[in-house]
Amino acid sequence: MNTINLNHNPLTPSKIICIGRNFVEHIRELNNEIPTEPVIFFKPNSAISDDLIAGDTEPHHFEGEICFLIKNQRLYGVGLGLDITKRQLQSTLKAKGLPWERAKAFDGAAVFSPFIILETPITQLRMVLYHNHISTQTATYDLMIYKPNVILKEIQQFSTLETGDIIMTGTPKGVGIYLKGDHFKVQLYDQQNLLIEHTWQVI
Repeated sequence: MNTINLNHNPLTPSKIICIGRNFVEHIRELNNEIPTEPVIFFKPNSAISDDLIAGDTEPHHFEGEICFLIKNQRLYGVGLGLDITKRQLQSTLKAKGLPWERAKAFDGAAVFSPFIILETPITQLRMVLYHNHISTQTATYDLMIYKPNVILKEIQQFSTLETGDIIMTGTPKGVGIYLKGDHFKVQLYDQQNLLIEHTWQVI
């Protein structure tokens, strides 16, 4: 089983719960409809990887996200992640009305920074993602259509959350293709205070 890191201690998520279409500008950049309720899909533990891997049969897209780690059914830790997507395949599956797993839940489709215990107000969190040293994505609480505690309650209506599970809260505008050799840096701020900084080199 794959693990993530919380304050230098390993935890094993049983699953990753992802929220789609949670930022208006991202919805528009993909020409999707604004949802009337949270769009929820799952990634398995096997999707977690320490490495950011380039696409083989088609280019992969990155989607930077603020992520929360669950303990005792509540938001306990916070970190950053990349929801890796096979966009061409996803578009094909969506057009046929088929599930997204082949495009979203494959091995290596979820990479994460270390997590820290959540000690700052959620409303003050801000993510910045740099792709090849260019600021590409920014996510804040205010930009989310569905806020983290609303998402938590929605998921709990139909699924048991285990300690160590991760909620990915959706991606802002700025998603795109990445290639072998590309460099990513993600930062999480509490207002202007840097909480987390992490980098990946695409292999």
